[in-house]
Amino acid sequence: MIHSGESIPSVPVRLVDETGTSAVTSDVALGGGRVVFFGLPGAFTPTCDTNHLPGFVANIGKFKAFGVDRIICGSVNDHHVMKAWAERSDALGKVEFLADGEAALAEALGLSTHIPGMGKRFVRFAMIIEQGKVRDLFVQDEAGVTVSGAPAILMALEASQATA
Repeated sequence: MIHSGESIPSVPVRLVDETGTSAVTSDVALGGGRVVFFGLPGAFTPTCDTNHLPGFVANIGKFKAFGVDRIICGSVNDHHVMKAWAERSDALGKVEFLADGEAALAEALGLSTHIPGMGKRFVRFAMIIEQGKVRDLFVQDEAGVTVSGAPAILMALEASQATA
């Protein structure tokens, strides 16, 4: 599993944003500035759709106030599914979406799991990345969205600001 201080690995992914879809590498997609990257098992899946993504969308202003340049949601889905989910969730222009269709990034980060009936997926997690290096990693060990959700990440950003 990737640790604090380590660089984001470089594997092919697709990035979906308000301008469209582009083929990039993960280090380019997640590098530069302060990025909050959260991964989840699947687009349109119950907890991901009703709890994990909406918290980040609803708190865009708060993240920006803490100096977050971009928020990116990753999943082991193809870019067509990620684009449809972004549009349906009214998240385009707020959150970017990273399609890791082959689970290459999930594997490279050490954040993959096998879910029966769904195959290889990301575990549920969030990380704060600064200039392409992991600053903090929060991996969800139990069901639901607690340590990897928007409120927890906002608290971590606030705590780091208080100690800076």
